[in-house]
Parts: sequence; C-alpha cells; structure tokens
Amino acid sequence: MISLVGAGDTRAFAALYDRHSRAVYSLAWRMMGERQSAEDLAQEAFLKVWRSAGTYRARRGSARAWILSVVRNRGVDRLRSRATRRRTREVAQTEAPGPHPNEVFARAWGNQKQERVREALRGIPREQREVLALLHFRGLTQAEVSERLGLPLGTVKGRSRLGLRKLRDHGELRGIAAE
Repeated sequence: MISLVGAGDTRAFAALYDRHSRAVYSLAWRMMGERQSAEDLAQEAFLKVWRSAGTYRARRGSARAWILSVVRNRGVDRLRSRATRRRTREVAQTEAPGPHPNEVFARAWGNQKQERVREALRGIPREQREVLALLHFRGLTQAEVSERLGLPLGTVKGRSRLGLRKLRDHGELRGIAAE
C-alpha cells in the first residue's frame, strides 16, 4: 500500500490513514501531552508520510513501524524546538537590563506631572478643555478643531488662549513648568 501512496494514489493514502491514524494520534498524544499539539504532530507526520512514501523500504520494517518512527522523529524535533525556544526566552529575560533607578524615578515623576495636569484641566470650563484636548492631545490644528466642533476659528483661538492662561495661572502647574 505504501508503494501506491508513493506513486500519489490518494485512495491508498486514505486507507493507510484509516488503518494507522489511531496509533499515530496515540503516540503523538503521549509525546506532546496536549490535544492540539498532538493533532498538529499527527497531521505533520501524515504529510511527511505522503511526501516520503517513496523512501519506505519494506526490508527495514513494517509500514506501521515506519509511520510511527516518522511520528516519533517529528515529535522529538518539535520537543527540542520548544525547549530551545523556552531556554532562549528565559535567557533573554534574565539578561535583559531592568530599568535603571533614574529611569524609574523619571517615569514616576512624569506620571505625577500628568496627574497634576489632568487635575488642572478639570478646573477649567468644558468648552476650553475640549478645545485644548483636541489641540494638544489629539494634535489637531486650530482650523481642524474649528471644523470638527463647528465653531468659528476665532472662537477656537479664544478658548485655547483662555484655557492656556488658566492652566498657566494654576498654582501646582507653575511649579511643574519650572522643573
């Protein structure tokens, strides 16, 4: 039957699959330890059998033994690859430089500044806050803000100027600007 599979006979392959699929899956399951990996290994092994059926030699053993050796070899390759990836990931994690204390402090200080700015923004009128958010956080131009909000350009400029003045006069933000 394997010689027919080697010649490209799909019916012979289907019969070979029906006859050996349970044993192939069973070995794959024992090697991989989980359903999805076992199914992937079994499928990969049968693809290898389909492609390599012409290399089968009956004098070296039964077709079943040959097919199971294909499963075993592919499984060992997968397990080695998995172990290598895990070791590489572990080495990379242990050797990766952690944040320098100065970097951690800088991030924490930046977060503190952002919170102060958010608090100050809550203290200005909604219309001004909305214009400033679109200008400075979304990166829109004053003309784009004017179009998006349906306001005259002069109104957008005025709200922006008033909002920035209120933020500049906010006590806590004055200290941040100097830092």
